Amino acid sequence: MSHEDDLDLFQQMMGDVKPIFHDTTEHKRVHRASEAQLARREAAIWLAQDNPEHLSIDHAEMLKPDDILEYKQDGVQDGVYRKLRLGKYPLQARLDLHKKSIKEARDELVSFLKQCMQMDIRTVVIAHGRGELSNPPAKMKSFVCAWLKQIKEVQCFHSAQRFHGGTGAVYVLLQKSAEKKLENRERHMKRLGS
Repeated sequence: MSHEDDLDLFQQMMGDVKPIFHDTTEHKRVHRASEAQLARREAAIWLAQDNPEHLSIDHAEMLKPDDILEYKQDGVQDGVYRKLRLGKYPLQARLDLHKKSIKEARDELVSFLKQCMQMDIRTVVIAHGRGELSNPPAKMKSFVCAWLKQIKEVQCFHSAQRFHGGTGAVYVLLQKSAEKKLENRERHMKRLGS
């Protein structure tokens, strides 16, 4: 059966179908950000601002050594987040913060992420340790979690799989650069035949 035969058959079968003009569904979907989300957005920084001082070294919500870190910005697709969480993206860079002070860790984290953005690196792993012996426990882990939530270029993050460090490390997905976004858009347009 050819394509034209299929089309003719379809038109014959749909010949007596009438469109429905009365639509009672509402197509508007309102997303309301919580106060916590609004506060995070307000406190967030861009890496290009060149001032890591915005990221506090004085206070972070304290976590436990076994806590799983997880964060996803609005607009990040669930499939993308799941793939990151499962460690399915190739890791393009790694930062190890073991044996660093909080200030050194903050400065190295900001420098590392800036460099990754400049080099179009999107998926990285940051080893912060579980902090079972630190006082308070999980101190570095808690600060890394707080800082990553405040950096606008960080789209999502999740504690690593066991083979990449487990709850002592975190996968981070960074924003695409403007060049990569344009490249993807052009590739998508070619695929659509435009």
